Amino acid sequence: MGKGMRAGKKPSAGGGAGNMQKQMQQMQVMQRKMEEMQAELDAKEVEATAGGGAVSITVNGKKEIVKVILKPEVVDPDDVEMLQDLIMVATNEAMRQIEEMSQNEMGKLTGGLSIPGIM
Repeated sequence: MGKGMRAGKKPSAGGGAGNMQKQMQQMQVMQRKMEEMQAELDAKEVEATAGGGAVSITVNGKKEIVKVILKPEVVDPDDVEMLQDLIMVATNEAMRQIEEMSQNEMGKLTGGLSIPGIM
C-alpha cells in the first residue's frame, strides 16, 4: 500500500485516462498544424544577393536552390575565385534567411518549446 493511503480507499479516478486522451488529441491537432505550416514554408522562397546584385540566389522552404542569376559583368575567366566567393556568400545568406523564417514560423506554433525532431 502506498504512503498516505488507507485500506479500503481507492485513488480518485478523475484525471488518468481522460486527461491522457485529451493530451493525445491536442498533440494530433498540433501535428496537423505543423504539417500545414511546413507545407506553407516549403512553398516560400527567399532571394539573397552578393556583389551589389551581381549574383542572386533563390532558395525555397525545402532548402533547395531554385534560381541562380549571374550578371554577365561578374563572369570573368581571369577571376573565377571572385565569382565562386559571391555565389557562396549569396547562397549562405539565402539559406540563413530561409532557416530563420522556418524557425520563426515554427516558434509561433510551438510557443518556443523545444520539441525534438522539429527543425
